[in-house]
Order: sequence, then structure tokens, then C-alpha cells
Amino acid sequence: MGIQVHKVKSTKIPIGLFCLLIVFPAITYAQSDTTKKLKEVEVKTSSIPLIQTPTPAQQVTTSDFTRYSAFNVADAIRDFAGVNIKDYGGIGGLKVVSVRSLGADNTAVLYNGVQLNDAQNGQIDLSKFNLANIQSITLYNAQPPDICQTARAYSSANVLAIQTIQPHLSPEKPFKIMAGVKAGSFGLFNPYLQWQQRISKYWSFVINSYDEEAKGRYKYKENGDGSDTLAIRRNTDVHTQEADAELYWIKSDSNKFNLQFNFYNSSRGLPSAVVYQAAPTTQRLYNRDYSMQAGYQHIADNGLQILLNTKISQSSVRYTDTGGVYNNQGFIDENYRQRDFYQSAAVAYHILPEWKVSYSSDFDVSSLSSDVYSYDFPTRLSLFNVLATDVSIGKWRFQGNVLHTYINDEVKTGTVASSKSAFSPAFIANYQPFTSTDLKLRAYCKSTFRNPTFSEQYYYAIAPRPLKPEYSSQYDLGAVYTKSLEGIFDYITLSADGYYNYVKDKIIYIPTRSPEIPSVVNLGKVDIRGLDVVIKSQFKPFYGWKGVLALNYTYQNAIDITDPTDTFYLDQISYTPKNTLAINAGLTHNGFGIYYNQIAATHRYDASNNTEQYYLPGYSISDGSLVYNFLINKLPVMASAVALTCSGNALASECVSFALSRVSGPNR
Repeated sequence: MGIQVHKVKSTKIPIGLFCLLIVFPAITYAQSDTTKKLKEVEVKTSSIPLIQTPTPAQQVTTSDFTRYSAFNVADAIRDFAGVNIKDYGGIGGLKVVSVRSLGADNTAVLYNGVQLNDAQNGQIDLSKFNLANIQSITLYNAQPPDICQTARAYSSANVLAIQTIQPHLSPEKPFKIMAGVKAGSFGLFNPYLQWQQRISKYWSFVINSYDEEAKGRYKYKENGDGSDTLAIRRNTDVHTQEADAELYWIKSDSNKFNLQFNFYNSSRGLPSAVVYQAAPTTQRLYNRDYSMQAGYQHIADNGLQILLNTKISQSSVRYTDTGGVYNNQGFIDENYRQRDFYQSAAVAYHILPEWKVSYSSDFDVSSLSSDVYSYDFPTRLSLFNVLATDVSIGKWRFQGNVLHTYINDEVKTGTVASSKSAFSPAFIANYQPFTSTDLKLRAYCKSTFRNPTFSEQYYYAIAPRPLKPEYSSQYDLGAVYTKSLEGIFDYITLSADGYYNYVKDKIIYIPTRSPEIPSVVNLGKVDIRGLDVVIKSQFKPFYGWKGVLALNYTYQNAIDITDPTDTFYLDQISYTPKNTLAINAGLTHNGFGIYYNQIAATHRYDASNNTEQYYLPGYSISDGSLVYNFLINKLPVMASAVALTCSGNALASECVSFALSRVSGPNR
């Protein structure tokens, strides 16, 4: 019996500084029995990327994390076409994803099929997730292809689906243990541990944990004031602990249950902006989150499919600032606690072999409490109901759905915002013109509805802000071609999608005299026209060698069309380059792997006005990694080292930010 080798990720650091990763990924013990063992048969096949779904989809799996030099979920998807990773605060900062310039609030994050909810600000921090426990990450434009899913999965413009590892153990290999440590520049130290255990024929569990410590103090050149001196970035330390456990009952692919628990705790400094001759900031952020979710899926022989999901969670946030605060106390100490209960039920049925219909209903209650002055203590009831259908007729495949969203708020003090209700339709069409080739044409149109978050609606508002929901309309037309080959190349895939997005009543912040009292209004209208091109291939250049190559190109013309009298009318929206190219290449041979990644983007602006004052040059970020898999006392071990560099017209601050956080978007 062979021992399976599990690849794990490695971290990135600036050129000349290396991160060493030592992993003992699998420890298994065999049980003696009298059963005759057959010889193991090894089946080899190439894995074709997931892009032939009804709507555009891009995916990375566990085996890809190493070659993408991924340290967290944001790193793993940074090369995706149409993706812009936003990094707020460096190594310990919030990392969110904006897809096709629609903003992070319009990208739903599903964790094993259940949407993560942040009613306070609507953005999910992608740096929280432990990659050692993730099996796949898939980005769907519009929505996932299976119509038997939670109703909330239909409610966003884009969906990032995270699937955790499920144990595949046997009586001969009843458990696996994986341990590893990452260490790098700026005091980074990150040990982690995973234990997979088979309990019985149908039951098993997985336990994961990690600890991350980093000082985050790096040097940078401060020449804006003419001094040309080296300064040290301060208040950038990070202390994070995370643990999760999953219990699985899997009788078959059509009859399974899972129960999951997650704990996340962090303390981090907020370095804020660099202000010449100013003292370092003393702002700190503390997070402590608990969540538990359960899911059950059953597919009957008669075509009836049932999907049930339940989740309860609590998120606590503490924000402090002990220096330079001009209030009666001389400091800021704010505490927030969000509690959430979520229940979803979905049922689907095959009326005919090629015709499937479904109905999904979700119920969510979110409450937020705080000790800030004159807080409203809001509680929000959200109801989602959707009817969907999926039908194939000859060379055509059609999907359609209508989602109804109802939002109702209650507050303990103050005045409550009015209830909101909306219908959001979507229509998807696929056409395969030739039965002899793997060419498919696809198109979709979809409307989405986003209600204001608690922060937008109530934060420091004397009365509820008269905000309208944000509406987005999406249109996409594309083609995808996939071909399995013989010879040097295993396969080649090519996809191209042109799209148009229109955002109405966009919710934006307008700074006021006090930074603690922002004004939130519906002013924005954005016109987005773009093109995503994806090319991927796997090849064998020499005997025993294997190579991979992926190129993702994105063009986005995202302009503000709010008011013709504005000076920034028809200007590109902030922090959005028009052209972005991502390249990933790698070679493996006899346990050795060498990988290279590069992201190049053209110029952009850090404000709505596209003037020289706000101009940010284009940048190029690249990293290379070496990986070696070997055995020590019959135990598989993986070691890797990664180096990162910035070139071209990249800003110095961007280079440092990328080196610390390993994220491919500009630092806002």
C-alpha cells in the first residue's frame, strides 16, 4: 500500500528572504486482518479545469495551492480573471474580493454550501480560512450550476464557494495526521495541525488548528518629505488562533450529513496611513468568532432531492485607540457583538430526465449589539424564496429562476428603517453547436438586490438614513472550448466572456467633517464593460516531467455615470486597472517542483477623479517557489521556499504590502 502525499501551501516573502515549510502530511497505520489483499491499481488522468459550467467558473483545488504560493484564500484566487483582491491593512488586514468591479458586498462566500453572513458591514474576510482544511475554491459568475441549493446562493452577483476536505479513509488506513510550520520574514511563524479519523464505515471526522504570529515591522523609504530616510512600519503585529472540527456521515454520494464547528480569535494592530512626522497609530482590532453549522442531503431513486442547512454563529469585535483621541475619555474602546441564526430548506425534482425544478426557502435572523453611544441595537429578519428550473432540449440547456427577498428590521431604540422587498430574476442559456467538438456558447442575464448593511443604515446615524437598496444588472456572452489531447499536451482549455454590468443607486460613503460620522447616500451609478479570457494547459515536455500553464486576462472599463455635471463623470472608478494579466507556470519531476507566478496591471487612480494628482502607476508582482517532496522513515515530507519581488512601476508601498499579505490587489 502506498502512502498518499498531501501538498500544502507556502508563504511568500520579498526577494532575497525565504520561507521554509516543513510538512509531515500523512501518518497511517495498517490493521492486520485475514482478508486477501489485491495489488493496487494506479489510474492516471489529467484534471481538466472547471470552466464548462452554465455560467463562467474558475476553480483551484488542494493540489494547486502550492504552485500558486497561496497562504490564504485571497492568495489562491488572486490569478482569477475578473478578480480584484482588496487588502486593508497589510499582514493582518481585511482581505476581500471584488469581481468584475461590482464590489465585495456583491460577492457571496459559501462555506460548504452555506453563505457566510456579516450583517454589520457585508464583507467577508478571506484571510480567516485555513487552507489546510480546504479541498476546493470555486468562483462562479452569477451563481452555481446546481439549482438545488440554498436560496441565498441566488442572491448575489457572484459566488465564491469554499469546500472543506472530506476524509477518504479505510480500515487499512483509519487515520491521517498532517503537521506543518511556515516561517518567514517580519517575524512570521505559523504552525498548524490536521487530524483525520475514521470512526466507522459511515462516520469520520476532521480536526484542524493553526496559530499565526507576525511582527510585521518592515523598512520603507520615506522620501515624500525630501528626507529620503528609512522608516519602520509600526503597530502591524498579528496574533491569530483558529480551530475547526467537522463530523461526517456519508452513506453514499446521495445520502450524507455533516456537522461543523469553527473558532477564530485574533488580535492585530491597525497601522493606518503613513503621515509624515506623525506618531504611529495605536489602533487595535480584536475578533472572536464562533459558529456551528449542519447540513443534510438526500437524493431519492425517484429523482426527489432534499437539502437542509442550519447555522448559528456569534461574532465579537473590539476596536480600541489609546492615542491622540479628542473625546471626554481620551481613548476609544468600542465593542460589537453579532448573533446570527440561519435555516435553509431546498427541494428539487426531475419531472423528466432532462427537466428539473426546485424550490428553496431561507430564514435568517441577525442581531447586533454595541456599547457605543446611542446605539440602535438592530435585529434583521431576512426571508429568501426562489423557484428555479433546469431543462435541456437538444443542443440547448436553459436555467431560470426568480428570487424574492424580504427584509424587515427592528430596533430597541431610535427609529427603524422601512421594510424592503424585491424580485430578482435570472436567465441562463447554453448551446453546443457541434456534437463532435467540445465547444459551447453561453449567455446569461441576472438582476440582484443588495440591502444596506447595519453599518450603512444605523452606524452613528441620528435617524435611519433614507437609503434605497442597491440594484445590479448583469449581462454575459461567452464561449468555452475544451479538448483532451494525446502526445505532449494532455488538454487545452480556452474561454472568453464579454460582459456588461450596470449598478443603480450604488451605496457610497461621503466623508464629513468628522471621520467618525460618515454620510452614507445613494449617489452612485456605475457602467462596467469587460472581457475575461482564460487559457489553461497541462503538458509533458520530457519523459517523467509534467508542466502546467495558465494565463488569465481581464479588461475592465468601469466608469462613473452618476452625474454629468461631476468632474469625474465617465472616469474609471478608483483602484480599478483597465488591463490585468496573470501567468502561472510550473514543472514537476521526481518530487521536485518549480513554479512561477506573475500579475501585471496597468495604471489606476486612488480617487474618482482621473487626474495626475490621483494617478497610480502600473505594477508587476512576481514570485517563484521551489518544492521538494521526500520521505523520512517512510513518512512523506514536503519542504518549500518562496521568494517575491515587485518590478516595473509598482509603488514601494505596494511591494511591501504584497510581501506581507501575499495579495494581488492594491492596498487601499
